[in-house]
Amino acid sequence: MNRKTITRCASCDGFGWFEADLSGVTEECDWCGGAGYVYHEAGRDSVIPKADYAAAADELEALELERLRELGYQGVAKKPWQQRIRKDTQLGRNPYSKTDED
Repeated sequence: MNRKTITRCASCDGFGWFEADLSGVTEECDWCGGAGYVYHEAGRDSVIPKADYAAAADELEALELERLRELGYQGVAKKPWQQRIRKDTQLGRNPYSKTDED
């Protein structure tokens, strides 16, 4: 018996959208309906209906966290003044600090 599982969309690789090469225009992935994930059953993929999102939320969150970790996300957002790329810019200054050293 085949069981319905949730897998990453093979078409958009979990992003849920595509960006045109030269124009920069984005459009939603038709294969997954913009979710980035699909139901996989009996060798076929199908869109996850919006009505199923609440029931599948925990599994979708876990799959998305796994995908983000593959992309290098470490689970903690850095404030702008903690980001190396913003050093020596206006956003690179800690607005809560009395000195620019923080």
